[in-house]
Amino acid sequence: MKGKKKEKDPQEVNTPPINPAEEISETETPEEIDAEVLEPDPPSAETQLNQAQDQYKRTLAEFDNYRKRTIKEMAARYEDGQRAAADKLLPIIDNFERALNASENKEDNFYQGIALIARQFENVLSDIGIEQIAAEPGTAFDHNLHHAVAHVEDEAYGQNEIVDVLQKGYKHRDKVLRPSMVKVAN
Repeated sequence: MKGKKKEKDPQEVNTPPINPAEEISETETPEEIDAEVLEPDPPSAETQLNQAQDQYKRTLAEFDNYRKRTIKEMAARYEDGQRAAADKLLPIIDNFERALNASENKEDNFYQGIALIARQFENVLSDIGIEQIAAEPGTAFDHNLHHAVAHVEDEAYGQNEIVDVLQKGYKHRDKVLRPSMVKVAN
């Protein structure tokens, strides 16, 4: 059977092809059908205006949120910079305080100069919002602000009261830069 051509049915050959437009509707032409399928009704001017206003409001709100977020981030970076600078200065202030405590002659000009420099450092820290953490003997120990490095038995103090401050602590606004090192009574 190879090589033989298949013969066509004589009825198929004489039958004209069916037009799809005729099946849908006899009054519509194929161009009208294509126009309905491809081109939806254009939005009205009012709809376009509402969409444009909505897009404008959303863009404006997004920009406003961006501006506010940027301001907050810049303020946070500024405060982080202040904390980092203060953190580097705290050991210097500690050394000035040790030098002042070691000096026996409080009337000496050298002592007075060191005391003046120490006060200037403390004033600069105060100006940028760095405060000394209150840790006086007899006050209650707070693990958020103080670091206990020694426990002593002392009847003069109640339980968990600070006996002695070994190193001053500092905080910047609500963040602790360095807790106070203290001795605590049991």
